[in-house]
Amino acid sequence: MQVITSKENEIIKNIKKLKEKKYRDKSNKFIIEGIKLVEEAIEENANIELIVICDECIETDTIPKDFLYKIAKYECIYVTKKIFEMLTDVKSPQGVLAIINKKTSNKNIDYSQDIIIVLDGIQDPGNLGTILRTVDSANLKQIVLSKNSADSFNPKVVRSTMGAIFRINIIESENLMDTLKEIKENGFDILATSLDDSKDIYDIDYKNKAIVIGNEANGVSENIQKMADDKIRIPMLGKTESLNASVATGIIIYEYVRGIIKK
Repeated sequence: MQVITSKENEIIKNIKKLKEKKYRDKSNKFIIEGIKLVEEAIEENANIELIVICDECIETDTIPKDFLYKIAKYECIYVTKKIFEMLTDVKSPQGVLAIINKKTSNKNIDYSQDIIIVLDGIQDPGNLGTILRTVDSANLKQIVLSKNSADSFNPKVVRSTMGAIFRINIIESENLMDTLKEIKENGFDILATSLDDSKDIYDIDYKNKAIVIGNEANGVSENIQKMADDKIRIPMLGKTESLNASVATGIIIYEYVRGIIKK
């Protein structure tokens, strides 16, 4: 078994480049890290190009033997701990990461589902990843993402999705206003989350609704609020005036889920 020891190795240099969005976009690849995420990738038939394994982690049994059997059919390379630490994006790595070829995104919105989650300028990768995970948990299959949002293939986003990244169709909108107009033309009402003059989320019929979640600092942009059919809010009983974007999205999605269960 050959172990890569040089940081000047071309494979290592190309993997390291994938930490930057411009190279992820150019190569159409992204990094996943950790045993659970690699297992999820295998289960979801993701296009795994390469698996990188820390040689010392095998010797210390950090990586289980049954996992090594699972990945044996894929192209694998082994690197020293020092090289792996150059590639990893986490503080306590498990010693395995993989390079995934992005699947071809379906740019067409699926109008067969009751609700469409639309993200307007979400900046925090952790928020974006958690929202994707929550969307997946409610068996929703897509999300619309504005161009000025965080990169959905940022390593922190990918980790936060806990595998949902392989199941959700991420539709990146070049012009969110135009996309929302198209959604309206297809029979959906636009609901913008807002603190002002808004309906409670408990008073909404979640059928054919596109729910716009706004930027963490500024909320939904003014132009979108003006064109929205309704504004909605989560009632606050305490002194806190607003919630984290991913928490708010989860509450709204599960109000939709509650309505389905009651039926």
